[in-house]
Amino acid sequence: MTLNTDSLIGSRVLVTGGTGSFGKTVTKRLLARGVGEVRILSRDEAKQDQMRHELSDPRARFYLGDVREPESVGRAMRGVDHVFHAAALKQVPSCEFFPLEAVRTNVLGSQNVVTEAVAANVKSVVCLSTDKAVYPVNAMGISKAMMEKVALSYGLNNPDASTTVSCVRYGNVMYSRGSVIPLFIEQIRRGQQLTITNPEMTRFMMSLDESVDLVEHAFVHANQGDLFVKKAASCTIGALAAALANLFGLEGEPFRVIGTRHAEKLSEALASREELSRAEDMGGYYRIPADIRDLNYAAYMEEGDPSQTDRVAYDSHTAERLDVAGVEELLLSLPQVRDQLEEAGRVVSRIAA
Repeated sequence: MTLNTDSLIGSRVLVTGGTGSFGKTVTKRLLARGVGEVRILSRDEAKQDQMRHELSDPRARFYLGDVREPESVGRAMRGVDHVFHAAALKQVPSCEFFPLEAVRTNVLGSQNVVTEAVAANVKSVVCLSTDKAVYPVNAMGISKAMMEKVALSYGLNNPDASTTVSCVRYGNVMYSRGSVIPLFIEQIRRGQQLTITNPEMTRFMMSLDESVDLVEHAFVHANQGDLFVKKAASCTIGALAAALANLFGLEGEPFRVIGTRHAEKLSEALASREELSRAEDMGGYYRIPADIRDLNYAAYMEEGDPSQTDRVAYDSHTAERLDVAGVEELLLSLPQVRDQLEEAGRVVSRIAA
């Protein structure tokens, strides 16, 4: 699908959490689209300096600040046309130990972004969420689920507002900072066995470029309060480990099982059964419109939705699942993996289209 992103040309775009893996990728895409200015808001001055030198583009402007602080958000927001909100605490273990920190960044920080965007007459805000927000069992997932509710409730309370607020939700972003693929490759290069939690655990897999595609899709198509999901293939962690072992020529038993970690799920869902009952299938994407019920309690206590009975969640256990060969092709589509193979002296005989 070709997206009409012409409205980005010459515009000012703010990317919160802009020095992260997604932020870097979307910034490069925006600059290529011909935006007038990309503002990167983040807390880490060292990463900002590194990114500034890497981009070497005067249209990239860096704002030191934190989404927890409304003043720093408002300062970066002045004169902005569009916002991509990616700032978040994303590590499951750290959020388990410090859940209130997850609330302060993921929930209250997101509220600050939406509030300041409305005050600055921003045209659109796209907030990034995660599959862990669906049927959440850990503090990170719960906080991101609340982020969605906080962001999307704006549309329920302000149906005629000029600022369109939407959300996107995706699964594991391959080769993003802190993800499992770089960890596995590092273990391979050290000659170690890959440490996997459960070989039958499944996850949705998406590249960084596909995550930007999803955000652009939301930017182009969003109505007030929409949530978008990109359809994606899933795989088992065992298949992922076996694929990497094959590509890098790891001999012997490729992995050892360490057991499921605290607050991990066997599978993840990108959309719940309840959401799919009102979702629109857009081909490669689902659009999930906001639940527009008001505080009429009859709609919650006395009325039901028969269409939910036959629905199932869009879950990594039941979605299209890649075998080891399919995962290998998917991995070969990542330039970072190809670079690592080249450094390891491995000849890549096939490159995914």
